Amino acid sequence: MSRLTLACALLACFVVGPAFAGAATAGSSAGAATSGVGSSASSKMSSPDDKVVLQAREDAASFVASDGRIRGAQLESALRHLRERHAAAHRASDMQLAQAILAL
Repeated sequence: MSRLTLACALLACFVVGPAFAGAATAGSSAGAATSGVGSSASSKMSSPDDKVVLQAREDAASFVASDGRIRGAQLESALRHLRERHAAAHRASDMQLAQAILAL
């Protein structure tokens, strides 16, 4: 399974499964939704498109840590890339997408 496919699956959890989070925030449910999943992902990239998302991990970390105040160019590119290629990404917030990128 490519990491990009994994990111899309995680996005589906954010968009479809908020009821599972209960009173928890999206940030804390992201950890629960992704625990153990990352280890099953392929360590090799399956396409150049996947690299766009992986290269944004540092920017995604800054975005999440700053509560959305720091927006790097690579993160912007990855957000655009995900939304152009995956319907679930259209319904997810920038913060949810950044958290999904970090979970890869």
